[in-house]
Amino acid sequence: MNKKQMVTLTILLTNLFIAFLGIGLVIPVLPTIMNELKITGSVVGYMVAAFAITQLIVSPIAGKLVDRIGRKVMIVAGLFVFGLSELLFGMGRTIEVLFISRMLGGVSAAFIMPAVTAFIADITTMAQRPKALGYMSAAISTGFIIGPGIGGFLAEYGTRLPFYAAGILGFLAAILSFTLLKEPSRAVDDTEAASSILGSAKRIFSPLYFIAFMIIFVLSFGLAAFESLFSLFVDHKFGFTPKDIAIIITGSGIIGALAQLLLFDWLTKKMGEINVIRYSLVLSAVLTLAMTIVNHYAAILFVTFFIFVGFDLIRPAATSYLSKIAGNEQGFVGGMNSMFTSLGNIFGPILGGMLFDINLNYPYYFATIVLVIGVILAFLWKKPKHIEL
Repeated sequence: MNKKQMVTLTILLTNLFIAFLGIGLVIPVLPTIMNELKITGSVVGYMVAAFAITQLIVSPIAGKLVDRIGRKVMIVAGLFVFGLSELLFGMGRTIEVLFISRMLGGVSAAFIMPAVTAFIADITTMAQRPKALGYMSAAISTGFIIGPGIGGFLAEYGTRLPFYAAGILGFLAAILSFTLLKEPSRAVDDTEAASSILGSAKRIFSPLYFIAFMIIFVLSFGLAAFESLFSLFVDHKFGFTPKDIAIIITGSGIIGALAQLLLFDWLTKKMGEINVIRYSLVLSAVLTLAMTIVNHYAAILFVTFFIFVGFDLIRPAATSYLSKIAGNEQGFVGGMNSMFTSLGNIFGPILGGMLFDINLNYPYYFATIVLVIGVILAFLWKKPKHIEL
């Protein structure tokens, strides 16, 4: 990459880091907010679903807008809406306001992710793209890792402060993007640009896209089912303390980020995106099942740390594949990526929670089955002849 590309990529990664740092900031104080407003766990679950459902609805429209009106304007708008949603949550004193905040958060996610992915595709070559998308995933993971620690520190000075800090970070990122980013040059297909959103959505079933979108759903479903119930699972089954859970989650995040930074580019050059996805899905399925078998602390650490290596390699590999085949539909595939992620994030926790009430191990058995289906799909996946993967 030349200097100009590196500066642009750095700004994009900084914006993503800030946005996901802001999301991580609020995690430690959510239980306190729940207690203050006497909110039940079910209501929190509905708020999570409200975020994901809004993202699901808006993503196809946002993806099309990314191609129609540009990457920069969607990034700036998404970051501004993110800042507004966090400030609103911090000021909220009623459940209705909190729900509106979470729905705005879903809109912001639907705006930001397709636009950033398309922007990176525009400024990189096919050879550079896997590394850049690996950096993108690492920026997201690092924001999640650092955010809760900073949020816990800020909460010492006020339970609402992390939300205000997240909101300010969102506005700063929006200003940074508006000031420093320049809309990338790209070829525009007038026929494609004029097509309807419904017509573009039909492209989901194109042989080029369909399995990749199904893989993203499988990944999101498995990861959401795993993460959303992990703290309850290890608390009920092993009696882990909050400190134990924090160590495991932080360690897993760090190892996942390192895998994205140090392994992803090398693996894709050696194996190609499709093979990286195949073997990462196998690893994830085996380790998800292993969670129901292991019973020693060291073994639980090992399984949890390395399951995130599999999860964290699949998404950038799928995104890299999609960006290479998308041509002038970068915004569209980014929007569909976001939509199928949302679907997994909705159904994974809901089904996982229902199964957890029956048996502690059932959510992980079911997630394993879903991941195995993903493995089968991945091994049926045929590499497009005209695309270098």
